[in-house]
Amino acid sequence: MADDTKTISLEKSLEDDAKFYWLADGYKPGGFVREIDHSTYIEGTHALFNGIKIVDCDTHFTEPPDLFQRDAPASMKDKLPRVVNVDGIDTWFIGDKNFGSLGGNVVAKDRNKLLSRLSYRTYDEIHPGSYQVKPRLEEMDKTGIWAQICFQNGGLTQAGSLLALGDVDLAMTVIRGFNDACKERMDESGGRINCTATLPYWDKDLMLAETRRIIDMGIKGITLPDRPERLVAGYLGEDHKLNPFWEEFFDITNSTGMPLCFHINTALDAGSAIWDNVQFSQRLPMNAMLNTIGTCATMSNFMVSGILDKYEDLKIGLIESGIGWVPFVLEMLEHQFYEFRTIQENDLKRTPKEYFAKNFWVSFWFEEYAPKHMLEEIGFDRVLFETDFPHPTSLYPGVQEKLVEQLGSYDYETRKQILEGNAVELFNLEF
Repeated sequence: MADDTKTISLEKSLEDDAKFYWLADGYKPGGFVREIDHSTYIEGTHALFNGIKIVDCDTHFTEPPDLFQRDAPASMKDKLPRVVNVDGIDTWFIGDKNFGSLGGNVVAKDRNKLLSRLSYRTYDEIHPGSYQVKPRLEEMDKTGIWAQICFQNGGLTQAGSLLALGDVDLAMTVIRGFNDACKERMDESGGRINCTATLPYWDKDLMLAETRRIIDMGIKGITLPDRPERLVAGYLGEDHKLNPFWEEFFDITNSTGMPLCFHINTALDAGSAIWDNVQFSQRLPMNAMLNTIGTCATMSNFMVSGILDKYEDLKIGLIESGIGWVPFVLEMLEHQFYEFRTIQENDLKRTPKEYFAKNFWVSFWFEEYAPKHMLEEIGFDRVLFETDFPHPTSLYPGVQEKLVEQLGSYDYETRKQILEGNAVELFNLEF
């Protein structure tokens, strides 16, 4: 069948991507502090989950302020990433380039929680477990979490901004330093804190070399962009087949079982769907909702692309995605695949439900209905748990209480599969 489909225009990566990774309005003074009486919440693991090593599959480890400075020679300190307080906000700089804030951190050092803002403004205000291993483990123990999968928090690793430095060696120093820190945290925590790696995906050879290096290091996951064509080659070429730029990368990750993680906000520009003149406090819940819908697009793109037929063992985590949408979206795709003859016209091997059951995992945290009523339809082996600590929508406090409400009606083996087994399988955890 002839196809003259053209690539849709896409906003390209810009050197200021890191600076604006988090909305400036979210760092204005004020907000509402929720004072938490932690004595009213379960500390440790509820009896229903005894013997289960609960894995929190979406948290964020804030880049420590001394990450690149502590071992740097004096001659390099001004060149390497450093934190400067600008107008009361701790801000990352590389050279004279602004790389944005410390990220989303609403859990305070006194364990209270900031509402209606994206973050406290300085490292001195936030929970030390946001960026230090020992206090992170202490907080995990208090909330009954055995292990965590951690994603970046600030914009320090934004590829467009790194490339715009015009210094490949410096950009690679940042990438490798970030990934080395992932390994250090994993070792220091005894495998309980597992941070996902970032890649220099603007250069094929550099990307492949770093992919092999982080696999050899034992890193447990890679965070990828949904639209790499913002900066370099898309996953599909102009012939609608897998772009050769990515072929060897998928060879490696398919054969090694290295999971590929797509976090919310990588697929869609949520702001483009929100009306003009909607103010910040109104935009926040809409942004979260629209970004979740973006994970549906990521999943669907992989399903129609043919990539999952060539690389049948790819493991894809749709992170901070929620799960309630899964049955509806899969039902819609099944119907549309049939009506548009998508399988026949593109020589695909599977239906959307079959691709999902083989290649995808999704995660829940705040939801009530889906964990109670939809797990069988979604697939007991496809679902992960998360808290999103220390982000604005994090499940904090009351982690154990929420799990009792969500999963308390299931038998022990199902609880163990959802909270431990699925994460072990996806992220190749060693326990």
